[in-house]
Amino acid sequence: MIKKRFLIFILFIIIFLFNFFITLYLFKKNRSSIATEKILSEIDKYSSLNDQFYKSNHPLVLGEYTSSVQLGDSRVSNLKNFFRKHNSPLYDYAGIIVQVSDQNKFDYRLLPAIAMQESNLCRHIPENSFNCWGWGIYGDKIIKFNSYEQAIITVAEGIKQDYIDKGLVTATAIMRKYTPSSLGSWAHGVNTFLNILQ
Repeated sequence: MIKKRFLIFILFIIIFLFNFFITLYLFKKNRSSIATEKILSEIDKYSSLNDQFYKSNHPLVLGEYTSSVQLGDSRVSNLKNFFRKHNSPLYDYAGIIVQVSDQNKFDYRLLPAIAMQESNLCRHIPENSFNCWGWGIYGDKIIKFNSYEQAIITVAEGIKQDYIDKGLVTATAIMRKYTPSSLGSWAHGVNTFLNILQ
Protein backbone atom coordinates (compact mmCIF):
# COMPACT_ATOMS: atom_id res chain seq x y z
CA MET A 1 0.00 0.00 0.00
CA ILE A 2 2.81 2.42 0.93
CA LYS A 3 4.68 1.43 -2.22
CA LYS A 4 1.61 2.16 -4.33
CA ARG A 5 1.17 5.63 -2.72
CA PHE A 6 4.84 6.37 -3.25
CA LEU A 7 4.56 5.44 -6.95
CA ILE A 8 1.47 7.65 -7.33
CA PHE A 9 3.32 10.51 -5.63
CA ILE A 10 6.33 10.11 -7.96
CA LEU A 11 4.01 9.97 -10.99
CA PHE A 12 2.27 13.14 -9.79
CA ILE A 13 5.63 14.95 -9.43
CA ILE A 14 6.69 13.89 -12.93
CA ILE A 15 3.40 15.05 -14.47
CA PHE A 16 3.52 18.29 -12.51
CA LEU A 17 7.08 19.07 -13.66
CA PHE A 18 6.25 18.15 -17.25
CA ASN A 19 3.24 20.49 -17.24
CA PHE A 20 5.24 23.25 -15.56
CA PHE A 21 7.99 23.19 -18.19
CA ILE A 22 5.51 22.97 -21.08
CA THR A 23 3.63 25.98 -19.67
CA LEU A 24 6.88 27.93 -19.23
CA TYR A 25 7.96 27.12 -22.80
CA LEU A 26 4.58 28.17 -24.23
CA PHE A 27 4.63 31.39 -22.17
CA LYS A 28 8.07 32.37 -23.54
CA LYS A 29 7.04 31.47 -27.08
CA ASN A 30 3.86 33.53 -26.73
CA ARG A 31 5.81 36.59 -25.48
CA SER A 32 8.12 36.30 -28.48
CA SER A 33 5.13 36.01 -30.84
CA ILE A 34 3.50 39.10 -29.33
CA ALA A 35 6.71 41.12 -29.81
CA THR A 36 6.98 39.91 -33.42
CA GLU A 37 3.34 40.79 -34.10
CA LYS A 38 3.89 44.32 -32.74
CA ILE A 39 6.88 44.82 -35.01
CA LEU A 40 5.05 43.44 -38.05
CA SER A 41 2.00 45.60 -37.35
CA GLU A 42 4.24 48.69 -37.27
CA ILE A 43 5.85 47.57 -40.52
CA ASP A 44 2.42 47.19 -42.14
CA LYS A 45 1.33 50.58 -40.81
CA TYR A 46 4.40 52.32 -42.22
CA SER A 47 4.49 50.42 -45.49
CA SER A 48 0.88 51.41 -46.23
CA LEU A 49 1.90 55.05 -45.72
CA ASN A 50 4.91 54.66 -48.01
CA ASP A 51 3.55 52.33 -50.68
CA GLN A 52 5.16 54.29 -53.50
CA PHE A 53 8.63 53.23 -52.33
CA TYR A 54 7.79 49.56 -52.83
CA LYS A 55 6.65 50.04 -56.41
CA SER A 56 10.22 50.88 -57.40
CA ASN A 57 12.27 48.12 -58.99
CA HIS A 58 15.54 49.64 -57.85
CA PRO A 59 17.03 48.41 -54.55
CA LEU A 60 18.07 50.94 -51.95
CA VAL A 61 21.89 50.95 -51.88
CA LEU A 62 23.37 51.48 -48.43
CA GLY A 63 27.14 51.27 -48.88
CA GLU A 64 29.81 53.87 -49.54
CA TYR A 65 27.88 56.74 -48.05
CA THR A 66 30.01 59.79 -47.36
CA SER A 67 29.19 62.75 -45.17
CA SER A 68 30.18 64.32 -41.88
CA VAL A 69 28.46 65.32 -38.66
CA GLN A 70 28.24 69.06 -38.17
CA LEU A 71 26.69 71.24 -35.51
CA GLY A 72 22.94 71.24 -36.08
CA ASP A 73 23.11 68.21 -38.37
CA SER A 74 19.54 67.56 -39.47
CA ARG A 75 20.21 63.83 -39.50
CA VAL A 76 20.64 63.85 -35.72
CA SER A 77 17.36 65.76 -35.36
CA ASN A 78 15.68 63.33 -37.73
CA LEU A 79 16.80 60.36 -35.61
CA LYS A 80 15.87 62.05 -32.34
CA ASN A 81 12.36 62.72 -33.63
CA PHE A 82 12.06 59.08 -34.74
CA PHE A 83 13.38 57.75 -31.42
CA ARG A 84 11.16 60.09 -29.38
CA LYS A 85 8.09 59.04 -31.38
CA HIS A 86 8.81 55.40 -30.55
CA ASN A 87 9.93 56.04 -26.95
CA SER A 88 13.33 54.49 -27.65
CA PRO A 89 16.33 54.60 -25.32
CA LEU A 90 18.42 55.35 -28.41
CA TYR A 91 17.25 58.99 -28.28
CA ASP A 92 20.41 60.08 -26.43
CA TYR A 93 22.61 58.20 -28.92
CA ALA A 94 21.40 59.77 -32.18
CA GLY A 95 24.61 61.78 -32.59
CA ILE A 96 26.78 58.72 -31.98
CA ILE A 97 24.79 56.71 -34.53
CA VAL A 98 25.32 59.39 -37.20
CA GLN A 99 29.02 59.76 -36.33
CA VAL A 100 29.73 56.01 -36.32
CA SER A 101 27.78 55.51 -39.55
CA ASP A 102 29.85 58.23 -41.23
CA GLN A 103 33.09 56.71 -39.92
CA ASN A 104 32.10 53.35 -41.39
CA LYS A 105 30.82 54.96 -44.62
CA PHE A 106 27.26 53.72 -44.66
CA ASP A 107 23.85 55.37 -44.52
CA TYR A 108 23.09 56.70 -41.02
CA ARG A 109 19.55 55.30 -41.25
CA LEU A 110 20.72 51.67 -41.46
CA LEU A 111 21.43 51.11 -37.74
CA PRO A 112 18.07 52.56 -36.61
CA ALA A 113 16.21 50.64 -39.33
CA ILE A 114 17.75 47.34 -38.23
CA ALA A 115 17.12 48.17 -34.55
CA MET A 116 13.47 48.87 -35.37
CA GLN A 117 13.14 45.60 -37.26
CA GLU A 118 15.00 43.49 -34.70
CA SER A 119 13.79 44.93 -31.38
CA ASN A 120 11.24 47.68 -31.98
CA LEU A 121 14.02 50.19 -31.22
CA CYS A 122 15.35 48.40 -28.13
CA ARG A 123 11.97 47.82 -26.51
CA HIS A 124 12.25 44.04 -26.87
CA ILE A 125 15.82 42.95 -26.15
CA PRO A 126 17.44 40.34 -23.90
CA GLU A 127 17.71 41.74 -20.38
CA ASN A 128 20.81 43.88 -19.71
CA SER A 129 22.18 43.17 -23.20
CA PHE A 130 21.92 46.64 -24.84
CA ASN A 131 21.64 44.55 -28.02
CA CYS A 132 18.94 46.22 -30.10
CA TRP A 133 20.18 44.75 -33.39
CA GLY A 134 19.88 41.02 -32.72
CA TRP A 135 23.65 40.99 -33.21
CA GLY A 136 25.00 37.51 -32.55
CA ILE A 137 21.72 36.27 -31.08
CA TYR A 138 21.02 32.69 -32.15
CA GLY A 139 18.67 30.68 -29.98
CA ASP A 140 20.17 30.65 -26.48
CA LYS A 141 23.40 32.38 -27.62
CA ILE A 142 23.23 36.10 -26.80
CA ILE A 143 25.94 38.70 -27.26
CA LYS A 144 25.65 41.33 -24.53
CA PHE A 145 27.21 44.78 -24.52
CA ASN A 146 28.13 47.03 -21.59
CA SER A 147 26.26 50.03 -23.02
CA TYR A 148 24.27 51.24 -26.01
CA GLU A 149 27.35 53.15 -27.16
CA GLN A 150 29.50 50.00 -27.16
CA ALA A 151 26.74 48.15 -29.03
CA ILE A 152 26.41 50.90 -31.66
CA ILE A 153 30.15 50.99 -32.32
CA THR A 154 30.53 47.18 -32.45
CA VAL A 155 27.50 46.59 -34.67
CA ALA A 156 28.48 49.43 -37.03
CA GLU A 157 32.01 48.05 -37.43
CA GLY A 158 30.61 44.55 -37.96
CA ILE A 159 28.15 45.73 -40.62
CA LYS A 160 30.96 47.57 -42.41
CA GLN A 161 33.41 44.64 -42.35
CA ASP A 162 31.04 41.69 -42.75
CA TYR A 163 28.44 43.19 -45.08
CA ILE A 164 29.21 46.52 -46.79
CA ASP A 165 32.86 45.68 -47.57
CA LYS A 166 31.72 42.36 -49.04
CA GLY A 167 29.30 44.03 -51.44
CA LEU A 168 26.15 43.38 -49.40
CA VAL A 169 24.76 46.90 -49.75
CA THR A 170 20.99 46.43 -50.02
CA ALA A 171 18.59 45.30 -47.31
CA THR A 172 17.84 42.14 -49.29
CA ALA A 173 21.54 41.27 -49.70
CA ILE A 174 22.23 41.98 -46.01
CA MET A 175 19.23 39.86 -44.99
CA ARG A 176 20.57 36.75 -46.75
CA LYS A 177 23.53 36.71 -44.34
CA TYR A 178 22.13 38.58 -41.32
CA THR A 179 18.98 36.51 -40.97
CA PRO A 180 18.93 33.82 -43.68
CA SER A 181 15.73 32.23 -42.36
CA SER A 182 13.73 35.37 -43.23
CA LEU A 183 11.57 35.02 -46.31
CA GLY A 184 11.80 38.70 -47.19
CA SER A 185 9.96 40.30 -44.28
CA TRP A 186 13.22 41.45 -42.66
CA ALA A 187 14.35 43.34 -45.78
CA HIS A 188 10.85 44.71 -46.26
CA GLY A 189 10.84 46.04 -42.70
CA VAL A 190 14.33 47.53 -42.92
CA ASN A 191 13.48 49.22 -46.23
CA THR A 192 10.26 50.57 -44.71
CA PHE A 193 12.13 52.21 -41.85
CA LEU A 194 14.91 53.47 -44.11
CA ASN A 195 12.23 55.17 -46.17
CA ILE A 196 10.47 56.64 -43.13
CA LEU A 197 13.77 58.17 -41.99
CA GLN A 198 14.44 59.76 -45.38
